[in-house]
Amino acid sequence: MTTFDTTAATDLLNTVFARWVQDLDLSVESVSADAAVLRMKFSDKLCRDNGVICGQALMSLADTAMVFAVSGAVGSYIPMTTVDQSIHFLRPAAKADVLAEARVVRAGKTMAFGSVTLKVDGDERPVAMAQTAYALMRDAK
Repeated sequence: MTTFDTTAATDLLNTVFARWVQDLDLSVESVSADAAVLRMKFSDKLCRDNGVICGQALMSLADTAMVFAVSGAVGSYIPMTTVDQSIHFLRPAAKADVLAEARVVRAGKTMAFGSVTLKVDGDERPVAMAQTAYALMRDAK
């Protein structure tokens, strides 16, 4: 098993993801054997007309963060696809960076399951919580 660290994660962020995901201005804060933390920098371009970061951007952040957590759990990036993502929005996020704390609940040979908590930087109260499932396509490299 190779080590998937923040350097490998940053390289992955800049090479594998669609351009519009890269436009979210994400950065990798940390990666471990079963978790990852990503930051989405605040920008008015992510907001609805009332200054609140839109749910689509938050869901994309959660989905992207889990790719890094799963990669940490299996030791390297392997192609995967989202099978299911359920998110609960708990309160608005506005005028601040958002941190996605993704944790792998279970990683098997063909599936991985995880949980993501989104928080505004500097506030421990969750903005949203997501449950995710991914199909691991180990032979698709």
